[in-house]
Amino acid sequence: MSRTTTAIRAGVLLGVIGVAAGAFVYFDQETPPPAPVAGATRQNALPESVNDGYTFERLDNPPRTVVRDSRTVVAATMTDGARTVVITGPSRTFREPKATTADVTTNAWVRLAPQAWKQGDESADWLRPWLTKAMSDKSPDVLAVAMEYLDGAAEQKNAEGVRFRGDASFGPVASTGAGRLERSDFYDYLGVPWTFADGTRTKPDSKHYGAVDCSGFVRLVYGYRMEYPLLGTNTRGPGLPRRAYAIAAFGPGVTPVPNTGQRSTAYDALQPGDLVFFEVEGGADELDHAGIYLGADSDGRHRFMSSRERINGPTLGDVGGTSLLDDGGMYSRGFRAARRI
Repeated sequence: MSRTTTAIRAGVLLGVIGVAAGAFVYFDQETPPPAPVAGATRQNALPESVNDGYTFERLDNPPRTVVRDSRTVVAATMTDGARTVVITGPSRTFREPKATTADVTTNAWVRLAPQAWKQGDESADWLRPWLTKAMSDKSPDVLAVAMEYLDGAAEQKNAEGVRFRGDASFGPVASTGAGRLERSDFYDYLGVPWTFADGTRTKPDSKHYGAVDCSGFVRLVYGYRMEYPLLGTNTRGPGLPRRAYAIAAFGPGVTPVPNTGQRSTAYDALQPGDLVFFEVEGGADELDHAGIYLGADSDGRHRFMSSRERINGPTLGDVGGTSLLDDGGMYSRGFRAARRI
């Protein structure tokens, strides 16, 4: 059953761009100076390049490199051990009016570098060509791609006729002796078989077509759409495992918020695009929910996106529990860890 009417999405960010009220809205406006980096300790500032005017500054907690332009404005942040890069770009506002009155306005654009960052990569051959291209790239980034699966999002098919974006549901949930089983992965949404790098081949379940559970949503956005390597199992390897607990425990990247088994309030350690993990079912002592951190919303709260059963699909809204890390709600109480891939 369709969740709502179809939204219309524009393809570029020029002026004010809108999508149907049930989904989201972008605004392109003058980019304000970024806020100071929270919880950071400044280390040595590296020499300025005579070619492009960039300066590279090392910070810790976690170890990372901040790129500043000739105006000393933060242009990008790269974390040691992670491929996700936060780039300062045109400001956008993400909304889901049917599910929350809050919105998220951000000038953070989250993209994937060709390899995990390490100290000293400011001199690597790949960096400046990639960074120059990424700084001017206005195609959908991680956050914009995630919004393409909200209630009412417009459908689009590729040349092979596979619907790769559009309103996603959560999918059926089965009960087993071991508890609830959520089985909608990215290939179920696509409706195509998939062969993983280790040779594992899977077939979609027709009952789950157009659906992604919480970790399936993460894999759809970061894996299928942004081309981050994916695993077909819950094992350690060069890619994203299948389930939330496995991504959190031994997925790729770094852990700005490690899992101590207790509720975390380390919000300042997060950056947009981080994967956030929760224990919400209770009794299993296992991380059972995953989402994508968006940043501070219009109420000053830390908001994330995830695919959920009650609202039947991906949401940044407050149906079936507020999508917040810091309001004392169900997900706030269950927030345990974060990973930057």
